[in-house]
Amino acid sequence: MRNTKAFKEALVETLAELARRGVSVGPATVADTIEKNIGTVAEQWGIQVRSAWRYFDPVAFADRLASNVRAFEESSAERGAGQPPMPPVGNPELAVILAGVPDSLAQTGGDLYGVIVNVAVNAWMAGHIHGEDGCTGCEESRGPAGHDWHKRMRTITELQPDIHKWFDRDVWTRAVNDSGFSVTRR
Repeated sequence: MRNTKAFKEALVETLAELARRGVSVGPATVADTIEKNIGTVAEQWGIQVRSAWRYFDPVAFADRLASNVRAFEESSAERGAGQPPMPPVGNPELAVILAGVPDSLAQTGGDLYGVIVNVAVNAWMAGHIHGEDGCTGCEESRGPAGHDWHKRMRTITELQPDIHKWFDRDVWTRAVNDSGFSVTRR
């Protein structure tokens, strides 16, 4: 289905409509959604896929996708995304995790799986620590700062004073490239 002219046109038109609405959705996600929807229409109506395209409206489809994206963003904000157990954006622990990616790439010889596991484990631990500050079962397990989250953040900031640079995509990308690796699309 993806190699057809109809599919390619639908994808381009939908992405253009999303851009007009100021909504950023990855082309692969949009392509997967279009493919699923067209396949579902063809199956449910008992028609061929090529006949299902006549029911595809990229403007209406982009409206639904944009609405879904905005609803997700609003629900995420309502549910406290960026709050415990996830470290808030600008968090010193998050900066240390971001700063560790280029080093991890170099140490693993570019093993992206190893880097992702390292980042995921460290991010989970940072979020766990942030969300579990009152955990009495974790006494004596966090070093000299103990359960004082603000003290831990000050300690990290003192050790790595320029944490904000790691939230700049260009700085981070340069650091990754300096490690001898880069992420490129095939």
